[in-house]
Parts: sequence; structure tokens; C-alpha cells
Amino acid sequence: MIRDSLVIRFALLSCLVAAPLAGPAGAQSIDAARTAYAEGRFADASRIAERLGNSEGYALAARALVVHTRYVAGQGKKEALFERAVGLARKAVASDPRNANAHLQLARAIGRLAQAVGSFEAANQDFAGQIREATETALRIDPGLASAYLSLGRWHAGIVGSAGSFVARLTFGARERDALAAFERALRLAPGRKAVPFQYALGLLALDEDEYREKARALLKRAIELPAKDAYGRLLHKRAVDRLKALEASGG
Repeated sequence: MIRDSLVIRFALLSCLVAAPLAGPAGAQSIDAARTAYAEGRFADASRIAERLGNSEGYALAARALVVHTRYVAGQGKKEALFERAVGLARKAVASDPRNANAHLQLARAIGRLAQAVGSFEAANQDFAGQIREATETALRIDPGLASAYLSLGRWHAGIVGSAGSFVARLTFGARERDALAAFERALRLAPGRKAVPFQYALGLLALDEDEYREKARALLKRAIELPAKDAYGRLLHKRAVDRLKALEASGG
């Protein structure tokens, strides 16, 4: 039962993490996809990027489809769309196994799919293990990828917060100190990115809301103060504002 309940928590670890957009391949098409993404036309961005037929395009297509499915698509469509996002991310990895962003987008898409299918099916398919493997592969390829450190931090934090330190360490190799180290590394690498303090705060609250309340509050305020550079940034901004209000309403 512990393992089943943890899988849903794992799903959050990578799905909310912002990752770099695709690089300069097929400039005109990738620029059109980036523009659509920045404007909040996530489904259009996914379609345009997929047509590139390369690793960068598939990775961007997967990312945009995950965001579209989470924030725009109807509830009944989510599982199928997340499955499609996983397929796009797998194409990105297959097209270029050395593309760190492709592995990270795979982790994010699997995480959202795990939420959609439920804990039993997610546990049967070992989605939690796949999320960690994809995230760690991304970091082996690119040790400077801040978004992957956020994903790894949320992975450790979610398990420790759900199962407790002993079971988390024994069963999954997850540790509170590793979560904190990953979050700090992400913050050092990308201090000006809105997603970094926001995800860090959520990770701390997952670990222990009472112990880390003040630090989480400070990080949420920091995230809110940072500018939202695109439509996804505005979505994160709203979530940060809502989470800070909830934290303060709970006695913080």
C-alpha cells in the first residue's frame, strides 16, 4: 500500500518542473513552436514541434502537450493525451539518446501519466522507477541542467514525505539530504527562474510542512517576485500565489 500511494506522489516530482526549450534546429519551425508555447497555445506548439521529426522537436512537443493536458484539456481526455506525450518523449530519446532535455521530458510525461492511470496501474508499470531513471540520465548527460535537479529533488522529497525516512531510504534509496542538495544545486544554477524557488518550496512542504514552513514561505515569495516570462510562467505564478495563501491560511 505504501508503494502504491507513493506512485501518485512521484508523478508530481517531474511534471511541474520547467525545462529548457529545444535548441536551434530547424530554426523557422522551432521558432514558431516556441512562439506558440510562449503565447499559451500549447496544443499548437506541440503540433508544430512534432512536425520537425527530430529529437528537439519531439521533446518540445512532449513538453507542450503535457502543459496543455494539465491546464487546458478536458478531464476525460487526459490519460490519452499524457500517453501521447510519453510517446513523443520516447521518440525524442530514441532520436538522440544524448539529448538531456528529451530524458527530462520523458520523466515529466510519465509522471503525469502516473497520476492519470491511478496508483495500481502506475505501480505495476514501475513509473516511479522510470521517472528517477530518466531524470538521472538527463543529469549524467548534462550535469548543469537545473530542471533535472528540481525533478530529482521532488522525487526524494515526495518519497521521504510520504513514507518516512527509514522506509524511503530502505525501499527506494530516497533521502531528505539528497532532496535538499538537489534543490540547492538547482537554485545555484538558475536563481532567476521562477520555477526553481517554486518547486523548491513545494519540495520542502512535501518533506515536512511544519519544519520547513518559514523557508518555503520565503521561497514562494521569491518565486512570486520573479517575472513571468511566458504563458507557462504565468501559470506558475498563479500556483505560487495560491500555495502561499494556503500556507498562510493553515497557520503559517
